[in-house]
Amino acid sequence: MLNQVLEAVKAVAHREIMPRYLKVARQRKSDGSMFTEADLASQNALTEALGSIADFPVLGEEMPFEQQQALWQAGNDGLWCIDPIDGTSNFANGIPYFAVSVAFLQAGRSILGVIYDPIADEIFYAEAGKGAYLNGTPLPIKEYIPDMCHTMAAVDFKRISRELSRKLASAPPYSSQRNFGASTLDWCYTAAGRFDVYLHGGQKLWDYAAGSLILQESGGILGTLTQEDFWSDDIWQRSVVAARNDDLYRIWRTWILDANK
Repeated sequence: MLNQVLEAVKAVAHREIMPRYLKVARQRKSDGSMFTEADLASQNALTEALGSIADFPVLGEEMPFEQQQALWQAGNDGLWCIDPIDGTSNFANGIPYFAVSVAFLQAGRSILGVIYDPIADEIFYAEAGKGAYLNGTPLPIKEYIPDMCHTMAAVDFKRISRELSRKLASAPPYSSQRNFGASTLDWCYTAAGRFDVYLHGGQKLWDYAAGSLILQESGGILGTLTQEDFWSDDIWQRSVVAARNDDLYRIWRTWILDANK
């Protein structure tokens, strides 16, 4: 099934997304978030392709919330979860940092994840218990893990508390920080060793379903701001505290929780 998903994701990206790059008008959903014709075309094409691979419900970002909830409830035996374009604002503005994300879940947990960056032609993927890969190369690519004070951090400031944001800005525990606007790729970059630690204040299911598995299968450790067990937190709005190994994770999470008081 993995090989079929890899082929489907690449085909949809090259057929439905890239021909529309820099050529589509942006629109706004009721929650203020952006979407384009390419998001809808990608979601429709992925829904058809994945349904032919394994006939299970397909939950997509561009669906009404009530429909997403119903699909989640119906998908315990198997559920596809897709983000047709993560980083739509980047896509619409010509910033080359966006991706297509597909996960397959059973009993509420991801067992397969695929994330494709069509600009870099990088496809990250993992199956539960089988490791994580980038274009066939096992992850992480960068093996060296620095001390906390020398780490590269991925931090999204949008949904974290004002106090935590202030302390991260004024006295961060890391060496340098980035946020490029596509959380699915942030997961993958952490799995690859491009980032060492990761913080996000709140992600939707389609933001973390594939990436969390890829990081976990690369040897990374993940939790949330309120839970040690990442998968026990709120399905629809889940924070992320993650690092490349357990030692770094403990230091990172302890600092964050202390700073967040």
